[in-house]
Amino acid sequence: MATDPQAGKPASAEGPGGARRLGFLSSRAGWAAAAVALLFFIALPVQLYGSQQRTLAAAFMFVALAQGWNLIGGFAGYPSFGNVVFFGLGGYTTAILMAKAGASFYVALPAAALVGLGFAALMGVPVLRLRGHYFAIATLGVAEGMREVVLNLDGLTGGGSGLTVPAVGIEATTSYPGNAGFYYMFLALAVLATAVVVWVSRSRFGYGLRAINQDEDAAAAMGIDTTRAKIGAFALAGVITSLAGAMYAFQQVTIYPARLFDVQFTLLMVVMAVIGGSGTVVGPVLGALGLTFLSEYLRDNLTDYHTLVFGLIIVVAVILLPQGLVRFVREGWRTRRFSLFDNVRAYRL
Repeated sequence: MATDPQAGKPASAEGPGGARRLGFLSSRAGWAAAAVALLFFIALPVQLYGSQQRTLAAAFMFVALAQGWNLIGGFAGYPSFGNVVFFGLGGYTTAILMAKAGASFYVALPAAALVGLGFAALMGVPVLRLRGHYFAIATLGVAEGMREVVLNLDGLTGGGSGLTVPAVGIEATTSYPGNAGFYYMFLALAVLATAVVVWVSRSRFGYGLRAINQDEDAAAAMGIDTTRAKIGAFALAGVITSLAGAMYAFQQVTIYPARLFDVQFTLLMVVMAVIGGSGTVVGPVLGALGLTFLSEYLRDNLTDYHTLVFGLIIVVAVILLPQGLVRFVREGWRTRRFSLFDNVRAYRL
């Protein structure tokens, strides 16, 4: 009889179908918890100040960004450091359509998604032929290059002077939603992004991405169209990230290339997904919410040193939990042993 090398007992000790029943119960409990959490966040804004609503809106935005990166970096295993290019393109598409063409935000929003989709498909064809650090550097270069393009298109984008979205007054094409409105917008986007990741995680497409992550050559030999799968994941990431950029541009009203194409957005979405657990559904959610609230707490209580302390906490977390929080808890629950030092030895030595 097969044994579980870590638990030291027969793998079938739970009886026939035991693992399947446990998985079903776990899944049902997970859906119930998600529904309760969603209802909580829907009802929460009436209890919050405007600044608190704005902080939670930022947290939901980073949930969407981390989930978008999770599709290409977590499931497919392609470490993109240029996803901010979709964020910037989505923001500028919205700002240009509203400021130059007089379009409504609700017309500009799907247009931003289409721009992100198209750019991801075009960019993915050549860039996704690269692997590892070559791919990471190429995506970062594309993002930096697009920022320079936007900076030099003064007539269209406003260049270094920026662009102002008509959000108030007689020139406003869409009434400014305010803090509560953007709270619900970003919450809806976070739910949408997570739903997409849930679908991917359970689909044949998602299994193909996992196979590419493990061994791309072997996946191709098994008949998986690796190029199509990678471009599909990149395109989904582009759509989600562009939608976040569109909402962010409307929220900020005045935008600049340095703000919309800030590489810090990419770094944060990567760190949030990795610390929470890339390649999982819940990991990026926990990572984004946890790090956003931690950053705000440190900013309020350690004004002069919050950036340094925040960076040190991230470094320690990555060292102690290289596989991410979700996988650490999952493995600890299975083995009934939660030891950070054993975890470091297992993954680092």
